[in-house]
Amino acid sequence: MRTPVFELHILPMIRATDREHMRFAFDMWDYDQLVQHAEVFADRAAVDMPPVHSGGPWPDEWVQLFRRWMATGHKRLVLGAAQYSWNQAATATTVRAIGTYPTAGFKGWLQLESETEAAKTYVLYFEAPDVPDGEAPEDFNIRERYSPADNRLVFIRDSEGIQQIH
Repeated sequence: MRTPVFELHILPMIRATDREHMRFAFDMWDYDQLVQHAEVFADRAAVDMPPVHSGGPWPDEWVQLFRRWMATGHKRLVLGAAQYSWNQAATATTVRAIGTYPTAGFKGWLQLESETEAAKTYVLYFEAPDVPDGEAPEDFNIRERYSPADNRLVFIRDSEGIQQIH
């Protein structure tokens, strides 16, 4: 069974109403604060958080997933680093990230974080393996393709900050 990851499995479950009901104590959308208060929140979410008139408590499967995330070490994604390129051809525009993972077994991808009429921003995420295998780090070549008619500015957020690619 896959280890739950904050950005992939936990954060999407936290509704705006959940966040508002806990704001007096901490910000549920903040990883560090949620880890600090995870046990208290898990206990409350299973019983009465939030109140029925505001969406009601989490379903049992959400609470169990949250507890599994706690039990497996509060895993989260990390920001990667790479060399980037942008290429526009007749059939597609391609953003490419090339580099080497920190250790063997990592996975990585470019994820669209936001877009406006003028620009789009991707994030380079890395997911660490649950159990390092001791092999040599692997090179990666990650591509994100989109319409060649899309001429917006392209930014990538990674461990180095935000970089304009196009």
